[in-house]
Amino acid sequence: MVPEEFLHYVWEQQLFYSENLKTAAGEDLEIISTGKRNPDSGPDFFNAKVKIDQTIWAGNVEVHKKSSDWQLHNHNINKAYDSVILHVVEKNDQPVFRTTGDEISVFCLKYPDHIQQNYQQLLDSKTWIACQNQFHKINPVILQLGFNRLMIERLEAKTSEIMTRLHQNNNDWNETFYNVLARMFGFKVNSFPFEMLAKSLPLQILAKHRNSIFQLEALFFGNSGLLNQQLIGDDYYLKLREEYSFLHKKYKLSGLEGHLWKFMRLRPVNFPTVRISQMAALVHRSHSLFSKITETESIDEMKQFFDVKASEYWNSHYNFNKITTRHSEKKLGDSSINSIIINVVIPFLFVFGEAHDKNYLKNRALDFLEKLPAEKNSIVNGWEKLGIECRSAFESQALIQLKNLYCDKKKCLNCQIGVKLIKIKP
Repeated sequence: MVPEEFLHYVWEQQLFYSENLKTAAGEDLEIISTGKRNPDSGPDFFNAKVKIDQTIWAGNVEVHKKSSDWQLHNHNINKAYDSVILHVVEKNDQPVFRTTGDEISVFCLKYPDHIQQNYQQLLDSKTWIACQNQFHKINPVILQLGFNRLMIERLEAKTSEIMTRLHQNNNDWNETFYNVLARMFGFKVNSFPFEMLAKSLPLQILAKHRNSIFQLEALFFGNSGLLNQQLIGDDYYLKLREEYSFLHKKYKLSGLEGHLWKFMRLRPVNFPTVRISQMAALVHRSHSLFSKITETESIDEMKQFFDVKASEYWNSHYNFNKITTRHSEKKLGDSSINSIIINVVIPFLFVFGEAHDKNYLKNRALDFLEKLPAEKNSIVNGWEKLGIECRSAFESQALIQLKNLYCDKKKCLNCQIGVKLIKIKP
């Protein structure tokens, strides 16, 4: 038998045979309204309306594969299910009752075979997305119409994560923003050690040394553990160690182990040494950064906040004590800045607007996404190969949400493309 979720879909979309309906007891049945899907605990559909013989019933509907699941799930002793007016099942194997002892009418769901076959084909697919071989049958405009919902979903998911971190930081928005921003500086590979580094160096300590980039680097590199990798080195390395030794004792700091940082398979410009120096530069030049971000209306001005470069030492180095033959400024690139704005700044604007009832900030977050270019990654490339043009970060984020939360989990019943493909007759 098909999953219960599929039966929910058939009921909600009214894909069942609807002529001359009867209950399991042989009573005439008319479905006036299937009700509204309930995402929480309780009956599956609220506010349904059906006519059984000459009586109109208004209430809720529960959907199961077998009617015996009613008792299996203990609905027979749960008063929350006394409001159920119709039990919708694929197989009726026993009568069901409310806690009052009253029997509930049962309706056996019958639907065209091709609907189930189409759905099973999607579930069994091994391609990049389940509908890859049928995707061309649906107008891409239908997908684009769902971008707004997908984007809001993605922002709300990030909202939940930020609110959890905010609670851990005693509702300190500045500290929470700094923690999440630091994690982003790790760009996936080093996100965890970067987050731990930020937590080991609260803004309260960094603020006391904001005017000295050298002291900030001593704090960041010292607590990173990367100054413990060698006993001797060049002048800059030794000066940082000496400065950190003083600051370490002054603030009783507890840092990380240097082995946590990953260098393998990274382009040198993405080495954690370079990123840490850029992070120190950002702290050096960004007093009250979070406040400025909530006040900034221009995407170009927003980008300037993150237009930072590593200190001069790193023009000729990627690692401590190893001079490179290629000298260049190690600026944070445009794509990295865009990623920070997309994955940190915009979610925070959305969350802050939500928390303080400032809808203009939420709208600004969405507007920034429309103005930023689409991201370049394997997911976006995959969609483009299927003929989906990605014109902005708004659309690329929506497509990432669709791939990660729907396609990868085979949630075709919740996808606008999937539900249309399932209905197509052979």
